[in-house]
Amino acid sequence: MTSRALAVTFLALCGLGASACGGAASSSAADTAPQRAETRSVAARPASSSARVATAGTPSPAKPLSGKVIVIDPGHNGGNYRHPDVVNKKVNVLTQWKPCDTTGTSTNDGYSEAAFTWDVANRMVKLLRAKGATVKLTRDSNSGVGPCITQRAGIGNRAHANAAVSIHADGAPASGRGFHIIMPKKINGPVDPVVGSSKKLGLALREAYKSGTGMPYSTYLGKDALDFRSDLGGLNLSTVPKVFIETGNMRNPTDAAKLKDPAFRQRIAVSLAEGLQKYLG
Repeated sequence: MTSRALAVTFLALCGLGASACGGAASSSAADTAPQRAETRSVAARPASSSARVATAGTPSPAKPLSGKVIVIDPGHNGGNYRHPDVVNKKVNVLTQWKPCDTTGTSTNDGYSEAAFTWDVANRMVKLLRAKGATVKLTRDSNSGVGPCITQRAGIGNRAHANAAVSIHADGAPASGRGFHIIMPKKINGPVDPVVGSSKKLGLALREAYKSGTGMPYSTYLGKDALDFRSDLGGLNLSTVPKVFIETGNMRNPTDAAKLKDPAFRQRIAVSLAEGLQKYLG
């Protein structure tokens, strides 16, 4: 074969089989580049949708009071003293007739029970909602009047509360100090079915309050900080577990100094929230 014929044959072979002539390297690189780019693209993507779904589908831990309804009753109201015609009106609490509401007491320098209970109640609301509870208050400000003691009980009943607590501070003789829990008695009335559960609630609050605040048991009323009564409309008319707490004596200088302290009021709120959680399980 002549040299010219050999050259033509060589070129023809190269055209048919580029890999034999070095053209394959160029073609292979061109074909592989998109694959490498795709590989990089896949590697750069965020977590797969299935992983995201798995994460999103993981339930968050249940809050300890999820599904529970709690009613907080801040005693009295800041505007009560301006409307004696309203608060002095008598209402039927089943065992007797009593005033619709009262003005409450105050410390010797004028810090009112109504302002104190409103502050503590709102601190409790934040804590309890953070624990997952549905929380209702019996009044929406500290500048209004009432509601009557009968209406306060009705708010808890209509809410089908799992627990209700009425916040107070006492106006006892200055020589006495400490706190106590007021619990209902059976009166052949609507409260009778929840007297037992109300006592359990009261015991849980007593222990939590004592350990959380260091406030001593009352030195002037009740036994071991427990007082059972049948003359309070807020208890007599309740169909849900309910107690009152007298958090301290506003007329006692030692107690008053604590109750006026915002940091101590926060301790009160934390303690009562813990007691409610313990009762509600």
